[in-house]
Amino acid sequence: MHETHPQRAGATRRSVLAAGLTTGVLAALGPAETASASASASASESASASVPVSGAARSTGAVPTASWFAGPAKAVRPRFRWWWPDGLVDPVEIAREVDRMADAGFGGAEIAAVHHSITDTSVLDTAHHGWGSAAWREGVTAALRQAARRGLTIDLTLGPSWPVAVPGVTPDDDAAVKELAYGKATLTGGAPYDGPVPASVYPAASGVTAQKLFAVQAARVNTAYSSGKATGLDADSVTDLTGLVSGGSLSWTPPDTATWVILAYWQRGSGQQPEAGPHSSPAAYVVDHFSAAGTAAVTRYWDATILDSTLRALLRTAGGTFFEDSVELETKGLQWTPGLPAAFREDTGRELLPYLPAVVLDNGNQIFAFEARLTQEIRHDFWETVSGLFNEHHLGALKTWAHGHGMKLRSQPYGLQTDAIASAALLDVPEGESLGFKNLDDYRCLAGGRDMAGHRILSCEAGAYAGGAYNTTWDKFLRTMGGAYAAGVNQTVIHGFSYATAPGVSWPGFAAFSPYGGAPGYGESWGPRQPTWRHVPDITDYLGRVHQVLQSGTARADIAVFRQTGYTATGIGASWLTSTGIPLGWTHQFLSGPLLDLPTAKVSGRRLAPDGPAYKALFLEGDFFYGSNPTLAVADARKLLEFARAGLPTVLLGAFDQALTPGLPGDGEQAELRSLTAELLALPDVRRITDKTLVGAAFAELGVTSDVVHSVPSTLLNAHRVTDDADFYYLCNGKHAETVKPAVALIDHDVTLRATHRKGTGAVPYLLDPWSGRVTRLAQYTQEGDEFTFRVTLQPGETLVVALGGPGLFGDRCGNRPHAVAGDADSVLFADGSLVVRSSTAGTRTTTLSTGRKVTTKVPDVPAAFTLDQWTLSVDDWRPGATATTTEIVTHTLALDALLPWSQIPELADVGGIGRYRTTVILPDTWTSDTGALLRLGSVSDTCRVTVNGTRLDPVDRLNPVVDLGGHLRRGANTIEVEVATPLFNRLRVSNPTVFGTSARQAYGLVGPVQFIPYVQRTVV
Repeated sequence: MHETHPQRAGATRRSVLAAGLTTGVLAALGPAETASASASASASESASASVPVSGAARSTGAVPTASWFAGPAKAVRPRFRWWWPDGLVDPVEIAREVDRMADAGFGGAEIAAVHHSITDTSVLDTAHHGWGSAAWREGVTAALRQAARRGLTIDLTLGPSWPVAVPGVTPDDDAAVKELAYGKATLTGGAPYDGPVPASVYPAASGVTAQKLFAVQAARVNTAYSSGKATGLDADSVTDLTGLVSGGSLSWTPPDTATWVILAYWQRGSGQQPEAGPHSSPAAYVVDHFSAAGTAAVTRYWDATILDSTLRALLRTAGGTFFEDSVELETKGLQWTPGLPAAFREDTGRELLPYLPAVVLDNGNQIFAFEARLTQEIRHDFWETVSGLFNEHHLGALKTWAHGHGMKLRSQPYGLQTDAIASAALLDVPEGESLGFKNLDDYRCLAGGRDMAGHRILSCEAGAYAGGAYNTTWDKFLRTMGGAYAAGVNQTVIHGFSYATAPGVSWPGFAAFSPYGGAPGYGESWGPRQPTWRHVPDITDYLGRVHQVLQSGTARADIAVFRQTGYTATGIGASWLTSTGIPLGWTHQFLSGPLLDLPTAKVSGRRLAPDGPAYKALFLEGDFFYGSNPTLAVADARKLLEFARAGLPTVLLGAFDQALTPGLPGDGEQAELRSLTAELLALPDVRRITDKTLVGAAFAELGVTSDVVHSVPSTLLNAHRVTDDADFYYLCNGKHAETVKPAVALIDHDVTLRATHRKGTGAVPYLLDPWSGRVTRLAQYTQEGDEFTFRVTLQPGETLVVALGGPGLFGDRCGNRPHAVAGDADSVLFADGSLVVRSSTAGTRTTTLSTGRKVTTKVPDVPAAFTLDQWTLSVDDWRPGATATTTEIVTHTLALDALLPWSQIPELADVGGIGRYRTTVILPDTWTSDTGALLRLGSVSDTCRVTVNGTRLDPVDRLNPVVDLGGHLRRGANTIEVEVATPLFNRLRVSNPTVFGTSARQAYGLVGPVQFIPYVQRTVV
């Protein structure tokens, strides 16, 4: 059957998509890309004033200053998913909530109509206050106006909740989402069929009143091809019976006595509505995501009903992106659009109908199969066609429309069996999510698309946890995001901020996802209702600084992993690289076929996309999504051959000397593929291996090394960005997935970083502290050429940002002073331009300088370290007030002889709020100006701040709560105060036991042990 297929059509949908991607890349290669809409340029320019942030790494030559890092602009600060109960909002309250976000250091919000916690939606009065109503529009107008005043930007979801839907579309409309349902009859022993065309095995959804018979077929059963629940069929036996249907009935006799099935295919609307609706009146129905008609229904509704002249102007002033959540199209049949057969013919040069049994679905399951390899080929071609339709008619068209309103398009382009990597390249802002992504490789798929297309942002819907309502700690959030940043994320949309109130809600106010099924729901409702909101500016400053670094210049990755199938949200990684390479310091991203057609996809200096991610090698292995077969499309083989001829090191794992086309091959296509791969494998910069443990050795043989090298395998993760003036390395002691065991532990080992920026000669390393915003020169390291080696010690989840740049960067005044290369002091650092050592014990410390000179430093007696056990604790206990949105505060004062979690202190067992721990430390008269102390807080939950003698210190690193008290202590009495803010969960257990009462108390407060560790600091040179 394979030998008689015609060649694939010349103008495939991939070429159409590539043209669209090319347009986007060429735009990115021009003027620096703004953070959101053109009207938001001022904020974006502020963010990039010192370090250019365009996707193509263009630079004005300005060098980063201390303020560039310390005070990140609003454009790079974290954002909120802002949940509204549709349009039941007060514009005054909306403006107030914008102010609250701005005051806390956020950069914007995404307005989303989400109210899963409200089971009786009639209380929302959708007729007058639904999504898209006048009341909703007044709320959006208020949000945009106040955002403009405060320098924030507002994003808007394309419809209520998700998936994309708009009012006015009915389930039977051409624009509505479609399904292909099937009916079946089984014939045995040659028995004829005479009766009604088999009805769908599932009835049509509510509201669906019309369906069209698409086709009727018969096929012979062949159990040799059965797989799992799928019944095997002979592909050659498929017979089209559609022409025999008359008056809704069919008469047909099988040609033999074998078992046959008659299949009827019914095209109809799936009747899907957005989650937790209705949200509007009339009700909204999900649109067809694969047709121009579906997208036109969305844009027409916005243009005709929502966007009046006022809103259009405000979008250009304070608008950011239009947003689409993950594509969760739900049907018991096959996702469908009427144009699919013609698109399949255009893409493959053959008809879809003879192959339809192999792709039809029953509640997500395959129900029929041909011979195994043939079935894989058909399914690949089908979903590749669907992917092209989705990218062209849905994402591409929405992006063009958004640009017409001065907005950009942000989307989570997964949930279907489509090429999300190509979608990420097409989008202005691709987005992943911490809840739905299985591990960090899911982000790396989207990052590959972003970086090959020359875009800047990879966003993340962050911090949604099942059952996390009112018990999510910022510590947990930061641990989750630490690894995501290393995988390419550089914008955080926090899940989320709920509007203040809605009918019938209880204290502390409306929460979009809680209660959920009578229990604590997904995600957190951050905001002033939470005690930790008092400390949130410390968190937003931290996140903003991380974003500032990770949005600068150009992302770099060591290896491009080519994916024959561009899915994400699967958790499937790359052999050796994911399991072995990353623990050694390697980085990788994933590419799919359409990205190879981009103008950035060129090789120079043995680098793929040299002006972008500058991959050092390409890695290819069998397609995990199709039996790990060594498949490669002819067009992709041509590209890989072109790259390898240009000098790109290439490693192939598997039997690619016997490569197969991923889809049904046309005449001569298989032979052409084998010829191309034979040429590829014969090149000197190409290695084929059959053992995945040899991947690293193959890279080494080709002279490929990583930019980061660990002295031992560890859980250290990294991200690398390059500007004209510096290499930025983000380091995190994180984990590949939330479910990975054992838990991440302390790491303490040497790390080597390479300077690669064009001014790299003469570089020195800087430490950028994202908590305090301070930038200091690294004082102890060794250097060999462009490689810098130093010790990295990080607690689980803790991060470190290092820049390699010339002296004077960030206002550095150390010039060309020598640094330490070895020493036996506790630490070596630059202080006020001098090299100093710190030691917590007396003795003689020896420091070897970069000049070769050895310097000895005498350290006098140092006061012994001690534990702080005795504290006075004053707690503001937050309790339900007279209304759902008011809070009563009751104060408790206790004297503590030992630190315990509040859950073990009877007076505080059910308390959530803010506690202030105060103690006095008496220091001796021998305490001098060169003596300081570290305060190790130990265990503390959740957020905290430290004050010494009335002076608030730098923000506390939530994942390693150690505070330097140097310069703030004095002889005699010193007052130390630790202010701790907690979630509200323990209080809600008793105030709302129906929802929260079944869960155990959480351990809040300062638990310690709190250690006071004096040190002496002495100047070396």
